[in-house]
Amino acid sequence: MNLPVHIAKRYLFSKKSHNAINIVSGISVAGVAVVTAAMVIVLSVFNGFEGLVISLYNVFEAPIVVSPAEGKTLELSTIPIDKILETEGVIGYVEVLEESCLIRYRDKQYFARIKGVSDNFLELSDMDSMVVDGDAFMHVNGAPAALLGSGVAYHLSANVNDPINPLQIYVPKRGSSSIDPSKAFNIKQIYATGVFSVQADFDLKYVITPINFARELLDHEGRVSSLELALAPKANMESVREEIQEKLGADYLVKDRFQQNELLYKIMKSEKWAVFMILSFILMISIFNVIGSLTMLIIEKKKDINILRSMGASEQLIQRIFVLEGIFISMIGAVSGLILGLLVCWAQIQFEVIKLNSGGNYIVQSYPVEVQPMDVLSVFLVVATIGLLAAWLPVRKIIRPAETVRIVGE
Repeated sequence: MNLPVHIAKRYLFSKKSHNAINIVSGISVAGVAVVTAAMVIVLSVFNGFEGLVISLYNVFEAPIVVSPAEGKTLELSTIPIDKILETEGVIGYVEVLEESCLIRYRDKQYFARIKGVSDNFLELSDMDSMVVDGDAFMHVNGAPAALLGSGVAYHLSANVNDPINPLQIYVPKRGSSSIDPSKAFNIKQIYATGVFSVQADFDLKYVITPINFARELLDHEGRVSSLELALAPKANMESVREEIQEKLGADYLVKDRFQQNELLYKIMKSEKWAVFMILSFILMISIFNVIGSLTMLIIEKKKDINILRSMGASEQLIQRIFVLEGIFISMIGAVSGLILGLLVCWAQIQFEVIKLNSGGNYIVQSYPVEVQPMDVLSVFLVVATIGLLAAWLPVRKIIRPAETVRIVGE
């Protein structure tokens, strides 16, 4: 039998005549458990919101985008599309032509960005599932039609069921220096058939049209701003990106989703780990209960310590007993907190217990939660490390080696 473990367990679980230590130990366990559970829950909620935001961006943005390294557009015929399509994992591409524009509807006007896309855009994306008003039609009776971001539609007070008033889109003519609006701008009309709602960055910015309409408006016949590639479900995005970049060379920029929104991903990660560090500091404060519990236990067990010394127990063995006591308190709190936190996360995922707002118009009605094993492991390691330090420091400071008594003979 391991003597330090046995004695530490007896001190923690056995009934004592003075139960103040039991109460303090219980408070210590509860404190560690609550903070540990909070860390698991908060990190899981951050994961849920991160996954939600990324999924919304993924609806609008392609897994991989190929664009020119210099300039805004390039001839479609100069792009080695065959090399792209022969890359394993690539199942198709969408031609894209983008430019800023001014849109007028009745007496309203709004600056937006026109995004011309090839006819297979709806097939290779999930945009049709994001249409909240009207229909996801890019052509009506052979004529081009537009999909408006919900923010654009709001600022224009646009009505997708209006067959009389089309959208008027203005873009500056290339090379024109005239101050006469009729000569300085290309102007085309198009009817809106639907309104989509993805995320504010897109809803307030984009008007999606057929690419031929955009080319005529921009005088960019046969040109594209980029190619948006569609990948097979099991394709490795990073590997595909690297392979395409190697094939195309330095004349092209090949970006995956993370590179397209690098700042967004960095902000979400930094926010998550900043909260993790704050909760870790709160955990350190709660661990002081463990230090206080051990200090009181050592003071109460002075008699036992002296008895152990008289029986030949080494100082290392005595210190190990109380270090194990502190570790038991921390580990019981950590495991209890992990179980509690995971149970709360499971309940939220299954039953959506906590709602965002009963009267709000949200994409999701309850707090999204996603438990990641690495987060659970990180929380446990932090709690274990801080708990070990909290157990070791007071024992090392309070329990001193017994003084050696010299008997001087005559």
